Amino acid sequence: MYVPKFFEVREWPEIFNFIKENSLATLVTCGENHPAATHVPLELQEDEGGKIILSGHVARANQQWKSFESHPDVLAIFLSPIHHYISSSWYSHPNVPTWNYMSVHVYGKLKIVDGERLKRSLERMTKRHEHVSSHSLSPEVLRGEIDKQMDAIVGFELDIEKVEAAYKMSQNRNDEDYANIVKELKRLQNYNAEQVAGKMSEIRKIG
Repeated sequence: MYVPKFFEVREWPEIFNFIKENSLATLVTCGENHPAATHVPLELQEDEGGKIILSGHVARANQQWKSFESHPDVLAIFLSPIHHYISSSWYSHPNVPTWNYMSVHVYGKLKIVDGERLKRSLERMTKRHEHVSSHSLSPEVLRGEIDKQMDAIVGFELDIEKVEAAYKMSQNRNDEDYANIVKELKRLQNYNAEQVAGKMSEIRKIG
C-alpha cells in the first residue's frame, strides 16, 4: 500500500486496536491462475511463543483454501467504515478532489490449522463477538454446534511479517482548509461524513 508520510500510522497499540475494531478483513491470496479474495473476520492473538498472529477460517467449499499451502504469502486488508469523498471546492485554492479513509494492510505467511487449535480459535471468536447480543450464547453452549461445523471449515493462522497503516484524513492540508473540510462534512448531515469529520477533529484539534 502506498502510504505518504502525512498519513502513516506506526504506533502498534493504535494499529492493533484498529484491527480489533474492524476485524472483517479481505484475505487476498495468489491462486493458480489469478488472485483470490475472501471477506473473513480475523482475530489477533498470541501464539505459544508470545508472538502476535492473526487467526481465522474459511468454508471448506471455498476453493481459495486449496492454494494456502502452495502460495502461503498472503495479504489481509482491514478497512474502516469511516470514509468519505472530499470535494476540491472545500479548499482555499484550486486542487483535485480525493477520498479520506483509514486502512491497515497485514502481510505474512499463512498455515492451515485444525483439531483443538482450530476449535479454540472458534471459541475465542464466538466469545468475543457474542457480547453484542442481549441473549448471547457462550462457547460452552455452542460447543456441540461448533463440533458439527469443524469438517465444513478450514482454519488458518497468519504469521505477521509486515504491516502498513494509513489514516488518510487530509493531514496534508493547512489549518484553514482542514477546518473547512470538517465544516463541509458536518454540513452534509450524513453518517459517514460526520464520522470522518469527527475523526479529523480528533487528529487535529480545530477551534
